[in-house]
Amino acid sequence: MASKTFLSKFFLSFYRSLRSNWPLLSLHRSSTKDHHRQQQQQLKPRLSDSIGGKSLVVVGVEGGLLRSSSTFCYFMLVALEAGSIPRGLLLLLLYPLLCCLTREAAIQVMALVSFVGIKEEKFRAGRAVLPKFFLEEMRSEWSEVLDEAKLKVMCVSQMPRVMIEGFLKEYLEVETVVARELKVFAGYYTGFMEEEEGAGYHDGVSLSEKMIMAAPHHLLSQCKELQLVRGAEKRKWRPVPPPRVAAGAFPNPLVFHDGRMAFLPTPSATLAMFLWLPFALPLLLLRFLIFLCLPYCISVPLGAATGMINRLVRLPSAGSSGGGRLYVCNHRTLLDPIYVSGALNRAVVAVTYSVSPVSEALSPIKTARLARDKEEDRRRMGRILGRGDDLVVCPEGTTCREPYLLRFSPLFAELAEEVVPVALEAWVTMFYGTTASGFKCLDPFYFLANPWPQYEVEFLPAVATGAMVREGRSSCEVANLVQGQIGAALGFRCTALTRKDKYMMLAGNDGVAVRHQKKKLQRS
Repeated sequence: MASKTFLSKFFLSFYRSLRSNWPLLSLHRSSTKDHHRQQQQQLKPRLSDSIGGKSLVVVGVEGGLLRSSSTFCYFMLVALEAGSIPRGLLLLLLYPLLCCLTREAAIQVMALVSFVGIKEEKFRAGRAVLPKFFLEEMRSEWSEVLDEAKLKVMCVSQMPRVMIEGFLKEYLEVETVVARELKVFAGYYTGFMEEEEGAGYHDGVSLSEKMIMAAPHHLLSQCKELQLVRGAEKRKWRPVPPPRVAAGAFPNPLVFHDGRMAFLPTPSATLAMFLWLPFALPLLLLRFLIFLCLPYCISVPLGAATGMINRLVRLPSAGSSGGGRLYVCNHRTLLDPIYVSGALNRAVVAVTYSVSPVSEALSPIKTARLARDKEEDRRRMGRILGRGDDLVVCPEGTTCREPYLLRFSPLFAELAEEVVPVALEAWVTMFYGTTASGFKCLDPFYFLANPWPQYEVEFLPAVATGAMVREGRSSCEVANLVQGQIGAALGFRCTALTRKDKYMMLAGNDGVAVRHQKKKLQRS
């Protein structure tokens, strides 16, 4: 009898503890009403000075900035993108345990699993991967409110600084970020976070006016006014539509981002991904063999039967010259020339720039590597066109996932009497088929591993580049004209950004393969 009483009391105590902690540790946590009321009674305004004559708003990232208080999905992104698939699987398996811990303990465990053993100087997910997902999870009214109020902003986060600081300062122009540092040993993250030190986070910064949060923090006691965001209120927040993320709804638009994950890895979505992987491997091999071994008249319908969605908007008009035709397209994935070839239903030659030798060897169409020398590249492409082969060129030099076109290299305008612009668009549901810092030889396989990869090909009217050059237009003007036509067809914005800009931001290098750098040194 005594044992039954003990067990009943034990389970009752455990149940009450679980219920009290669950809002603090689940993916949609919020503090209880009594705790909020107690915190508000303890608040005492300490500082009333403003900075530069403007008010300072202290915003909790998880509670006042993002629509969800969850941090699991962002740690999962770090585990998968900066770590490995087994690391991500371990974090997913620990999710039930995280739901039985306090919020602070859960974040400590997630940080440990996600960061331990990762080299500090090579960690770029905070700038290259996470901002895209943070922007998409922000409430749509946030940027408008701050722009109208002209407030200075300090953001407070329970995530490590290395995860959140790049996004807040580069895309939202937040002046101060209050977050904890990760401990480093011998150049590697240990996974442990530094202890909170209160004012040590914000030396020289006065907190004066407001704080918008959904959970208590040590900075609350230094604010004059507190606005608590409750769960019911957050559920009414509207997400930022994806086009606005890229089109400049925030101080700095999102143009480049890296990583393989095309979805926010919530626990359910991550579980679905791991359940899909055993089917994805044989499926991508089947799709690859179909396009490698079979003619287009057979491979395209078979590919559609496996879930690939292809759409041809318009075929090109007949060419006027007797030689090969030059097709100029924007660059979405490494498979662009193959899709152009499939749409034409005939073989083409694709020029490559800093492409993996593995990708070249496995390509179902002929490739011609550029030498990164203008005169030599002109001769090589001229020979291909002279012998009657069709040539596909991607003058951007690198891929861009967002609705932007990078600067077009003008060399193609000097090669043929006319060029055919080709507007390409690609959509994925699970994995991106491009990367700036990962293994490029795996790009086509990641694209083919998606359940329903989609491509759209549209051939635009031919542009008489030869006549334009003879009329006195420069090759740069012709290249900008072709870029504008493709951008108008796709609804993309044209930019002057280059391959170097992309790789310096995402990978910390100029995007030139090591073998090219060695050749350049040998020549000098």
